[in-house]
Amino acid sequence: MRTQTVTPDRSPLTPERESFWYLVHAEWTKFRTVRGWVVAVLVTIVAIPAFAFVSTSRGNSCAASSGAGSASAVACPAQPTGPGGEPVVDAFEFAHQPVTGNGTITVQVTSLTGRAPVVPAGDVSDGPPAGPGGLDPWSKAGIIIKENTLPGSAYAAMMVTSSNGVRMQWDYVGDTPGLTGSVSASAPRWLRLVRDGGTITGYDSADGTHWTLVGTATLPGLATTVQAGLFAAGSSDDGQFNTMATGVFRHIGLSWPATGWTGTNIGGPNAVPVLGTLRQNAGTTSVASFGDISPAAGAVYGGGGQPLQDVLAGTFFGLILLIVVAAMFITAEYRRGLIHVSLTAAPRRGRLLAAKAVVIGAVGFVAGLVAATLALAVGMHLLHGNLQWPVSLLTEARMVAGTAALLAVAAVLAFAIGTIVRSSAPAVAIVIVVIFVPYLLVRPLSAGGRGGGWDLQITPAAALSVQQSVPRFHQLIDSYSLQNGYYPLAPWAGLAVECAWAAVALALAFFLLRRRDA
Repeated sequence: MRTQTVTPDRSPLTPERESFWYLVHAEWTKFRTVRGWVVAVLVTIVAIPAFAFVSTSRGNSCAASSGAGSASAVACPAQPTGPGGEPVVDAFEFAHQPVTGNGTITVQVTSLTGRAPVVPAGDVSDGPPAGPGGLDPWSKAGIIIKENTLPGSAYAAMMVTSSNGVRMQWDYVGDTPGLTGSVSASAPRWLRLVRDGGTITGYDSADGTHWTLVGTATLPGLATTVQAGLFAAGSSDDGQFNTMATGVFRHIGLSWPATGWTGTNIGGPNAVPVLGTLRQNAGTTSVASFGDISPAAGAVYGGGGQPLQDVLAGTFFGLILLIVVAAMFITAEYRRGLIHVSLTAAPRRGRLLAAKAVVIGAVGFVAGLVAATLALAVGMHLLHGNLQWPVSLLTEARMVAGTAALLAVAAVLAFAIGTIVRSSAPAVAIVIVVIFVPYLLVRPLSAGGRGGGWDLQITPAAALSVQQSVPRFHQLIDSYSLQNGYYPLAPWAGLAVECAWAAVALALAFFLLRRRDA
């Protein structure tokens, strides 16, 4: 008698079913069949742009008005804007004369001194230390070619500074270094500007004989007749003009016909003039002034605009919803005992964890991408003419993609924590604490000048920096604080911190999922 082996009746795992993307599709099917989760994601997409209406209509300190002609109406002061539309500080004493066509201005700077800033009693701010002679580090004096004497007009300048050596600066945001060290009678600095059409080239020299190229600036549309001359500016610290800088000049050379110097106080922020002096005596010219020539960023900004990042304030509400959904994506299976079914269908636990992470991360990214795109579109429309700083398309793209990534990584983090603790409430609480609490703790303190320390550098809250729309400038002394829209880390560096948290949480979740019973 012949016997026959009986094979158990079991559905074989086909290559298609063993595919990782088949597992991803299965997890996506689970997700979209739970109506509450889908609704929560849709509410996230709607809520973020909806908050844009609230954030852009909240008003500001100088724009509030109770009606035309009302005694309580507050008019917004005019903020000078530069050639690129950016708000600027353009306040200094200018000893100038009109020049036409191409030419050169050369000068020897023998001294840069200052009057120490006035520090209010009880001020414990930890701003940049004063430079030599009581000057701010960016106190400056030098030569400048400027389109006219109106605040915000195009310019290029060569200058000596208190603590940052020789610099060439142009159109408020451009800056490049030259000779290092401080200027003095024993170590003077020679500066030169050469105009060729709309191109201004800067040179410096330690002896007036051997010249070194510092930089070249192109000023589109520069008028044929411009103003050329000498200037000084004490620099601004937190928007305050506390320091007067005095530059002493000798051997002033012009290739244009000389017509004599005229001293003009270029207006300061909000059209407030900044007083300065021009003195000429026996071959020496001195110019002294408070003020600055710089972008108006951070606390220096005195206008009534809002940063574009305000329109993404609804991200916090969207994050809460997404964190809850992401945690429940795994904890619901533990609560209902369905995790056994999932692990039976996908016995390779690491693949199951990865598939779920891909699904919830993709859901968060798409939701964030759509919501941020809508929010910026709404915000750009509502803030038209009231935008604090012009935002490039590249910055807008970074804000949209960064917000999408912020939500996606937060969802993965919540999912991983949910896998570790196996319960929705603790998982949601943990993620909200590490993302929201650091931000809420730092923001009130930043009004006093704190930009945010370890709180916003080592926690997932650092990722919020991807939404920053206002730039930071090294040549401007200011408190770049959260209150003024600044984060301590660069945008993508902040997002990398959140990614590191998610990666560690996923690794721990994988370790625990493999070691313990479902």
